[in-house]
Amino acid sequence: MKYIILIFICFFNFSFASNIIQNDDAKTAFVYLNKIRQNPDSYSKEIGVDLSDVSPTHQLRWNDTLALVAEERAQDMADRNYCAHVDPEGYGVNYKINKAGYKLNKLFLEDKSSNFFESIGCGHENGIELIKELIIDRNTPDLGHRNHLLGIGEWDKNLYEIGIGFVKAKNTEYISYASIIIAKHDF
Repeated sequence: MKYIILIFICFFNFSFASNIIQNDDAKTAFVYLNKIRQNPDSYSKEIGVDLSDVSPTHQLRWNDTLALVAEERAQDMADRNYCAHVDPEGYGVNYKINKAGYKLNKLFLEDKSSNFFESIGCGHENGIELIKELIIDRNTPDLGHRNHLLGIGEWDKNLYEIGIGFVKAKNTEYISYASIIIAKHDF
């Protein structure tokens, strides 16, 4: 009996703790973003922004730790009705992913509010609309979300792992809250 329980626990941990994508919106956003990264220019018309000067780049790999942090970030924004890279206590995503076990260089943790790895969106119908709007990146002069998602520039090009949290909400300012974390352990 003891061995059967042990086998069940091992099977459960192996089967369900790996490559978990929390919901359909997160999964759809992940798949859609990787398709765009393969051939950005072919999505210019669909997205409504010229991506002809964006080079194709590597596919992102799903990371369960980043996904859980992203889901917690999205849920926290929904629960407390805010849309910001820093939570009300002043903590940014660098601190949160490191605390969750995704170890970062100490330099990235010197300021508890630091964010080198997250794009957020609030008020999107679904995961595809989230990705489109972040790539359009209205009202963000440096196009930081577009660069982050599409791997544009030396920093963002070196990020390989992703986790996405997408939470629908009721009785809040926005209909949804999302966090997209794209990072890399070793720098």
